[in-house]
Amino acid sequence: MPYIRDADAGSPSSEGSTLFESILNSGRPDQETYIVWRGATCFAILNAYPYTSGHLMVLPKRGVPALEDLTADEYAELWESVRSGVAAVKSAYQPDGVNVGLNLGRGAGAGVPDHLHVHIVPRWAGDTNFMTAVADARVLPEALVDSWQRLREAWPG
Repeated sequence: MPYIRDADAGSPSSEGSTLFESILNSGRPDQETYIVWRGATCFAILNAYPYTSGHLMVLPKRGVPALEDLTADEYAELWESVRSGVAAVKSAYQPDGVNVGLNLGRGAGAGVPDHLHVHIVPRWAGDTNFMTAVADARVLPEALVDSWQRLREAWPG
């Protein structure tokens, strides 16, 4: 609940940081913030409002809204860490498939449009139901802290 209470998705914090920059620089332990992996320019974090257990996001440490705003180093590490994130999700969950994607801009469905992030969502045959579309609710068989532990252990390298 503290994570949800403190989150103001899509709005810069009072310090001018994006939501994800605030989480990254909070000084709180990774187990509390659900940061799964940290690299030189990018990091991976669990989605606080996941579609399925293991819903991971990979993003640059620096809050930028568009792919063309990334430096060459950020771009390279972003896509390398997306590959690692997919490998971790496959290892930890053995899904039937994986969705990978970005929503760039509010018009494209971005909940946090000022800080691009790549979603990695494990999927299983028959895993969709009416709950998300009709009831705006998620049915998750696993707590976020358990997903964090599984993905952290499965992260390559």
